[in-house]
Amino acid sequence: MKKPIFLEPVFQERIWGGTALRNIFGYDIPSEKTGECWAISGHANGQSTVINGDLKGKKLDELWRDKRELFGDHPAAKFPLLVKLLDANSNLSVQVHPNDEYVKKHKKEEFGKSECWYVLDCKENAEIVLGHKAKTKEELIHLIEKGEWDNLLKKIPVKKGDFFYVPSGTIHALGEGTLILEIQQSSDTTFRIYDYDRLDDEGKKRELHLKQAIEVTSVPHHPPKVQPVTMSKGRNRFIKFIESEHFSVCKWEITEKAALQNDHKFLLVSIISGCGVLTVDEKPYLLNKGDHLILPAALEQFYLEGNFTAVVSKPRNVKFERLEQGHS
Repeated sequence: MKKPIFLEPVFQERIWGGTALRNIFGYDIPSEKTGECWAISGHANGQSTVINGDLKGKKLDELWRDKRELFGDHPAAKFPLLVKLLDANSNLSVQVHPNDEYVKKHKKEEFGKSECWYVLDCKENAEIVLGHKAKTKEELIHLIEKGEWDNLLKKIPVKKGDFFYVPSGTIHALGEGTLILEIQQSSDTTFRIYDYDRLDDEGKKRELHLKQAIEVTSVPHHPPKVQPVTMSKGRNRFIKFIESEHFSVCKWEITEKAALQNDHKFLLVSIISGCGVLTVDEKPYLLNKGDHLILPAALEQFYLEGNFTAVVSKPRNVKFERLEQGHS
């Protein structure tokens, strides 16, 4: 199949959520506490549904199981990535995610959870937690047990357009007033370390997972290097943020017509601003802010035009497609 696959997202209510997903993207959110949009997801806790073409109504995990040819030769048993939008209306819990080996050993999930963040928007002076200051496990345990969070946590100021890589084992948290596009391994395993002693709707503190968190946290913390590479084709820009062990992530800034070629791999595309047209085999497909779609492996060439920005990802061991400027 050579047609793009447009997906309907799933929304998740969270104690820290808000209304930014409605206010900025126009989504029909379930409540004033909507924290997450699972935009491209084959995970059992929130399945995206196809909304166009012959596959309309199918869940993404069904396609991965029954229509594997759409995804080339990727060997994973389950759909490997998960694309989310996160509205941190208040601080997220301080947390850490396990790696592949840990989850398989403990039979939790198919994948660990390395992730990355693209900052779509944020309030002035917004911050994130990314990493810690402990030099040894003993110091990490001591600071956690004593609740010396200012001495433990590394805080970083953020601005719109920033990109961060958060490999498994990294203590992290989104701060109040940040709107994030997150690309991660398809996992929902999170170990909470600290949750600001806040109460849920039932007046209870949320569960912490200190033993597991300490087990999986990398000590000492080594900040991952992110060195974006920009390629210009005419007035269009293609920015590769990262090519990691688990995924590659790029931003497309389209302002004039472009002809792109894909080397037989599937791409996950999220339109984060503007609008445009995707043309495949002379058939146009409208692209609007807030759309999420998959370009299947058999789609070898396509054309983009308009004025829009997209964040594009793909799973590991896949290099970004050759880009050629078109004027037809």
